Amino acid sequence: MVTALLAPILAALAGAGLVIQQALNAQLRGGLNSAAWAGFISYAVGLACMGALALALRDPLPAWATASRVPWWAWSGGAFGAVFIGLGIVLVPVLGTGTFMALLVAGQMLASVAVDHFGWLGLAQRPIDGPRLVGVALLIGGVILIRR
Repeated sequence: MVTALLAPILAALAGAGLVIQQALNAQLRGGLNSAAWAGFISYAVGLACMGALALALRDPLPAWATASRVPWWAWSGGAFGAVFIGLGIVLVPVLGTGTFMALLVAGQMLASVAVDHFGWLGLAQRPIDGPRLVGVALLIGGVILIRR
């Protein structure tokens, strides 16, 4: 479906979309004077969009037997998304989008290297090696430079 050439372009666009999402949510918070309601509205719009996508793709609802086989912890992704949205709404006005996103990416990289190294959450184990450690160090250096 998605070609090897298109995948990195889409991933970069998704990253740009995160910046725009956080800026929009920060504006919504200011307009509503409520981080909680801004986050709720963001999720409600996202839920409506995902519903429209499921309808457009004609995806059938998963069978209860199928859904019940999913591990309990796999259902918690939305909670992490809510934390991300909530923190973005509160922190983007304080840090700015550049610093917020740089710290976000650094946190993602540190967590992803740990998840890969230990094979957590049912993913394949990919041990930490020298080039990955150098990449993490450079990323943290980039965060320090962007904060200035």
